[in-house]
Amino acid sequence: MVQMIAKALLAGAIIATIAEIGKRAPTMGALVASLPLVSVLGMIFLWHARPDAEAMAAHAQATFWYVIPSLPMFLLIPALLRQGVGFWPALALGCVLTIGLYLGMVHWGTRWGLKL
Repeated sequence: MVQMIAKALLAGAIIATIAEIGKRAPTMGALVASLPLVSVLGMIFLWHARPDAEAMAAHAQATFWYVIPSLPMFLLIPALLRQGVGFWPALALGCVLTIGLYLGMVHWGTRWGLKL
C-alpha cells in the first residue's frame, strides 16, 4: 500500500510540474508532457514487481501501438479551439476520437497480428 501511495504521489508531482511549466512556457510544457515519463516509470515499476524480459518487451511494444491512436487528438483539439469551439467540448471530442481509435486499434491490431 505504501508503494502504491508513493507511486501515485510521484505521478501527481510529474503532472503538477508539467502544468506549472506549461503556465510559464506552453511549448516547453508540451515538450515535457510529450516525454514518455509515465511509460518509463511504468516500466520501472513493472520491472521491479516482475523482472521478466519477455513481459517487458511485450509491454513496451504494445505501448508503442497504443500511442499511435492517441496522436490525432493533439491535432483535433487545437483545430477545434482555433475554430472557436470551447475548451471542454474540444477536449471531450478529442477524448471521444481517441477512444474510438483505441477501439479500432484493438479490433484491427489483433487482426493484423499485433500483440496487444
